[in-house]
Amino acid sequence: MKIISLHQEETKIIKLAVENNRQAQQQIYGKYSSKMLSVCRQYIKDIQLAEDVMITAFMKVFTNLKNFEHKGSFEGWIRRIMVNECISYLRVQKKVKFAEDEFFVEESFNEIDSQFTVEQIQYLIDALPDGYKMVFNLYAIEGYKHNEIAKMLGINEGTSKSQLSHARKMLQTQITILKKQDNGTE
Repeated sequence: MKIISLHQEETKIIKLAVENNRQAQQQIYGKYSSKMLSVCRQYIKDIQLAEDVMITAFMKVFTNLKNFEHKGSFEGWIRRIMVNECISYLRVQKKVKFAEDEFFVEESFNEIDSQFTVEQIQYLIDALPDGYKMVFNLYAIEGYKHNEIAKMLGINEGTSKSQLSHARKMLQTQITILKKQDNGTE
């Protein structure tokens, strides 16, 4: 019973927001802004720029809210807009370059040890070249498949796979260095 009423409440708020009800829009923004800022932050290193992109994306959310079909998760729909806006921002800034590298090695990637803080992990991801970082985030964090990533970024599927492979390799190297530093062996 609780799930149905929560869904009905969200549907009602969305309907009001479509009608430009500012309180409903504020409720949506208040509920999702912190999560969506962390999504934008995954792609954009500078927190102020990430916040600017998030606000622009929320404007697109409210502009296109009438197109939400209530199929699937509303949060997922918003998240997709955020990711697309981050990609658009990075394209305009010409910060992302993809080497047409069809060579990749499918390798296992161990889970990152829980000994690292979120900040340390984010720092390692931020240190990746922008192309590696974008593909890594889309694949490992957002859960897109390589064919979807290729379509989104306008690259070959093989390029997506190689960017991910290179990103994983760089992360593994940096994790090994961090472990040695933490253990005092380096």
